This record gives sequence, structure tokens and C-alpha cells, in this order.
Amino acid sequence: MLVVVPIIITWLVLSFLFNAIDGILQPLILKLSGRSIPGLGILTTIIIILVVGSVARNFFGSRLIKLGDSVLAKMPFIRPVYSSAKQLLEAIALPSANSFKDVVMIEYPRKEVWAIGFVSNRIQVDRGDGKSEMVSVFIPSTPTPMSGMVVVVPERDVLVLDMTVEEGIKFVVSGGVASPRQLTSVSRLRPSGV
Repeated sequence: MLVVVPIIITWLVLSFLFNAIDGILQPLILKLSGRSIPGLGILTTIIIILVVGSVARNFFGSRLIKLGDSVLAKMPFIRPVYSSAKQLLEAIALPSANSFKDVVMIEYPRKEVWAIGFVSNRIQVDRGDGKSEMVSVFIPSTPTPMSGMVVVVPERDVLVLDMTVEEGIKFVVSGGVASPRQLTSVSRLRPSGV
């Protein structure tokens, strides 16, 4: 199990990504070459990633990337999708002040069924009878934590776990296989701004 399960999960994630990428570039390849060449889209994507990565490492390349980033962030229909996708990937991949703050459990999708999620923001909601402290929680899907859903729940209904974000992502990606034998809750959420 210790050898097979990580390999299977890695295979599932990579095959999902490769099929998605190959599906995007395959029509272009078919148009240019006149025939379908399975896997060429993946190879092309890897080459593009390597070239962009090497360009981004030098001074002028990084400035060019920042310029392209700011242009995409200003385009009306692209901005919401691009900015959200970038923030989500940064929150998962790069530890920073804007990343997820706590690993939590909430009762979702119904009472007595618990979902693991990550606190992404704190929100005050005014429903006319006073302000309520709410928490937006990103619930990632297994085995690809880049997709999932966001729910907004009252702060009092959030159970904070004593686990790092990295441990929480491992928990989700593994389908719960890489989970500790005991989940321990801490008393409360970290203050916003920490």
C-alpha cells in the first residue's frame, strides 16, 4: 500500500493534467500537421514551461512576465479567472501572507459529515439583524487540490485542526490515506492579518 497508493495518486493527477493539456493543444497540432499525434501536446507544453521558466529567471524576462501579468489582470473577462487561478495556485504552492491560514473541518455537505478545508478569508456579513463573523473555506477536491469549492460558514462552526497547510494538502491529495491517526483541534482561528 505504501508503494502503490502514492504511485496511483500521482498517476491520476498527472494523467488528468496531461489529458487536459494535450486536449488543449491537440486541435492546433491537428491543424498544423494534418494528423493527431498523441502526447505531442504534452511535450510542447513541457518545452513551453521550460522556456518560460528560463526566460523568467533573468532580469528582462521577469520584467516581461510582470508586464504580461499586469496586462492579463486588467482585461475585463480574463481578469476574474486569471487572478483567482493565480491566487489559488500561489496559496497552494507558495507560502506567503496571502496563502491559506488554517486547516479546518466543517460540517459539509450536511450535518455530521465533515469536510477538510482551508481558511481563505474572513468576512463580515450584514443580514439586516447585525453583523456576523463568517469565514470563507476552500474545500479542495481529491486528488487535484487546485479544484474545489468555496463555502462561507459562521466562524463558530469552524473546527481548526492542529496541522500545517502542507499536511492538509497531503491529506486531501491522498484521499485521506496520508492522514494522522488523530485529528486534534485547536481552540480558535488565527487572528486575521497573521
